[in-house]
Amino acid sequence: MLDIRQKFTNIREQVEQRVYDTYLLKYIETPIIDEDKLLILVSIMERLELSFSDMQNYALSSMLIQIALDTHEHISDASVDEKNRQLTVLAGDYFSGLYYKLLAEAEDILMIKALSKGIKDVNENKISVYHHEFVSVEELMTSIKRIESSLLARLSEYFNVDLWNEFLENLMLFKRLLDEKSQFIKTERSVLFEALTSIVFPIHNFKLKKLSSEQKSHLFQYCDQYLESSKKIIENGLEQLPYLNELLEIRIISLLNQYQPYAKTFVEEG
Repeated sequence: MLDIRQKFTNIREQVEQRVYDTYLLKYIETPIIDEDKLLILVSIMERLELSFSDMQNYALSSMLIQIALDTHEHISDASVDEKNRQLTVLAGDYFSGLYYKLLAEAEDILMIKALSKGIKDVNENKISVYHHEFVSVEELMTSIKRIESSLLARLSEYFNVDLWNEFLENLMLFKRLLDEKSQFIKTERSVLFEALTSIVFPIHNFKLKKLSSEQKSHLFQYCDQYLESSKKIIENGLEQLPYLNELLEIRIISLLNQYQPYAKTFVEEG
């Protein structure tokens, strides 16, 4: 019998074999495999008495469609030339095709429907974020949460373990906020902070690079507010959720420990 670490490693290798296409990698960024989402998927299925073959098929399908969605997101990058943009579109479509092929071969129509609903949720919310269609920070954060967790939420509902959903939504939001915050600090570029700016400073139509230190600090305060609230829900989940394995728990604690309030970071770097 394989333990959780072996199952995770074996499935990750299977994903890598399918997405690291030698030709595509000459022209597109290396696809990112979100190992946290994969570990969550494996952890959920570990307790369902599924065969390893079924677990592998579900996890592979889910990760391929996640990678397809992430790959298509790179198309909006203005620095990408036309040939690379077309190849990125084709790469995303290729990963989507692999996902459909796997589930079609398994004849699992209900899983296809569940993931299709998740894909629809993700795409609708991405459009809203990129087009700055929000009037409140709460709406924006809810949309980011859905982008990051809809596939996992639909899968947990499919497996009748949706008691995980609030925990997963906040864990994925927490992780995305950490990434966006770090990116903004390093590069002054961030999809989330651009959308946040359009809400917090709507009249001025500010661009991120033109914000004053005080204005940036204001945005960081909003981000930290949601990091703090998500962190509390995650910590409660660590104590209350059944069946959390040690590998997942260690990873979640590591993520939580990456968080530093911006005021503290500013003081330390200053």
